[in-house]
Amino acid sequence: MGESRVKKLATVLLDAITDKDPLVQEQVCGSLCALGESQPEEALGACEEHLRQHDKLAHPYRAMILRAMETVVNNHLSELDKDTARAVILLASGEMTRVKELVYDWQQAASSVLVAVGKRFIGRVMEELLSKFQPGVLPHYFVVQTLASLSVSNVFGMVPFLTSVLSTMLPMLGAAKHDTMRVVFCSALQHFSESTLEYLANLDQAPDPTVRKDAFAADIFSAYDILFHHWLPSREAKLRLAVVEALGPMSHLLPSAKLEEQLPKLLPGVLALYKKHAETVHVSKSLGQILEAAVNVGSRTLEVQLDILLAALHTQVCVPVESSSPLVMNNQKEVLRCFTVLACCSPDRLLAFLLPKLDSSHERTRVGTLQVLRHVIYSAAAQMEVKKPFILSSMRLPLLDTNNQEAKLIPPGRQPTPKSHS
Repeated sequence: MGESRVKKLATVLLDAITDKDPLVQEQVCGSLCALGESQPEEALGACEEHLRQHDKLAHPYRAMILRAMETVVNNHLSELDKDTARAVILLASGEMTRVKELVYDWQQAASSVLVAVGKRFIGRVMEELLSKFQPGVLPHYFVVQTLASLSVSNVFGMVPFLTSVLSTMLPMLGAAKHDTMRVVFCSALQHFSESTLEYLANLDQAPDPTVRKDAFAADIFSAYDILFHHWLPSREAKLRLAVVEALGPMSHLLPSAKLEEQLPKLLPGVLALYKKHAETVHVSKSLGQILEAAVNVGSRTLEVQLDILLAALHTQVCVPVESSSPLVMNNQKEVLRCFTVLACCSPDRLLAFLLPKLDSSHERTRVGTLQVLRHVIYSAAAQMEVKKPFILSSMRLPLLDTNNQEAKLIPPGRQPTPKSHS
């Protein structure tokens, strides 16, 4: 009797979702979620049945119902049985791929339902997605997007599928002619790489501790070749940024010899993006990841590239940060991270580059240089400890003037004591 009442109530609510008043629509969605709190499987079943039976229901309303389903799934995942999960998976997959054109809100809502269910039923979700991710056929945008999202939300569940996903995906990259598809493939490669690195860093907790980096290296290099040589030169800014965001984590999975071989082209290629993009945080973040990967493999090429790297990074850090924009602030953090990597591997070269700039006649150059020095003294403490006397002896000009912006950047305990006026 209780279940029947829940179903009747859900039906009334679902019929009311097409009300023209947005406030009513919002209340209906809230009520569906509340109903799902007491009877999750009944509420999900009613939503699933309503969408199946109302084929002509417009996509904004379908998206609302799917978002309510996602909330219920997320809040009651442990209570769902396999049959309910299977019905929800089939429904969401069908909603997501019903039309080839991108209808973002609707398809994203369906994708989010699959990602929510995939936190527990990853095998069933992957079985459904892989049926729509077949060799030789360019998949739906949101199939790729959902695979990417799953690799973030369920690292341990998803990584064991990635070798087969990557081998199917590689030929698709060459077939993707539109920037929209290329961008989503880049996003997927970025998230697959990040998830693989997280999995490998936590093998002691992983369900399959035999997973090794080499299993991904060849496929990641093949993908890298297409992204760097064919897609990065694109005139489309969004695609270039998607490529550079992917290259950072991908660099950690490249075979060591291949990474070393690519660095003379890869580093200048990434640095060139500083001149093409106003928002440079993604470039700086990716550069930091590539530098870390290069140091990890003991790269000799890095030494050759050091001067152009230091010059480009110093230019970035000397840009005034008057803006409170999170993107500008985050770019400064990422640039300082790059300096930390270089301070750890080449402290003498870094100081030989930075210290003469303290005598510059341009205040912004001196301030930027002090920011870097202050940062690396702490972030690369092991390398910088023995260099502190040398650094301090180079700080004549900043130490002479205790009223300017530079004095604030000198590490605590290193500033001269102001004269007492008592």
